[in-house]
Amino acid sequence: MVAQHRLSLAGPVSNGTARPTRVLLLGSLLGALALAGCQTASNVHDFDDVDRAMGSEANISSLSSVVERNPSDASGYNVRGTALGRAGRYDQALADFNRAIEINPGFYQAYSNRALVQRKLNQNGQALADYNRSIELNPSYNEAYVGRGNLYRSQGQIDMALADFSKAIELEPTDPKAYNNRALIYQGQGRHDDAIADFTASMTYAPNAPAPHLGRGLSYLATADYKAALDDFNAVVRRDKENYQGWTNQGLALEKLGERDAAFAAFNRAHTLNSGYAPARDGMRRTAPGS
Repeated sequence: MVAQHRLSLAGPVSNGTARPTRVLLLGSLLGALALAGCQTASNVHDFDDVDRAMGSEANISSLSSVVERNPSDASGYNVRGTALGRAGRYDQALADFNRAIEINPGFYQAYSNRALVQRKLNQNGQALADYNRSIELNPSYNEAYVGRGNLYRSQGQIDMALADFSKAIELEPTDPKAYNNRALIYQGQGRHDDAIADFTASMTYAPNAPAPHLGRGLSYLATADYKAALDDFNAVVRRDKENYQGWTNQGLALEKLGERDAAFAAFNRAHTLNSGYAPARDGMRRTAPGS
């Protein structure tokens, strides 16, 4: 049942509420694209990491039946709270985590899970207190370090975030979330070799996740390794055909490689997916036939 207690599971990285550190890449266009890409990869400790089926009405109904049969079982509330969070029903999720902690005040996973709900509700002070409590109860619980690191990073406390992600990796060397999030910090600091190493590690433990490829591709762009960047952006759009940032960055890599027609097609695809995305629109203008 331990896996059920964990709010964020190994899986694709998703767009969360965290505001990532601005990525300092070469040139204004590269910088804009990199920032957009890192927004996609910013928050892996999230409800969106949980299996999509977990937030279904059928699953929540089933979990409610379990809770009704075992009203004194804290783990039932914790698991249902996770499912409710996945469904975006944050107030109900919060109530379930509150009840789990009321039943079992030492339930460190529930504190970490409640902290994530509080972040979704913009209750960052309460979230920090709950992450701290989770770590106090179990200093080896790497998920709480990942969550607290994301909170610190969203508040611009980069050194503290870096320390938390590094601690999470020390505790769980196969956690793709911690590697990906630490890589984003390295990328923001211009430490692209370190970022590439961490993105690569994240891919090792989450081979189907597009976000580490998106992040690593941006660091390859920053270091002018356009072919490697293209390989990564190709991987992004293979895994997620609706990823307009992946298509845009693929277009940029192709443009840098002199493949203007292919670049225009990629930018056009991104623009079709998100007509308001300025980097895609600007890329189309630069690479349009006859421009």
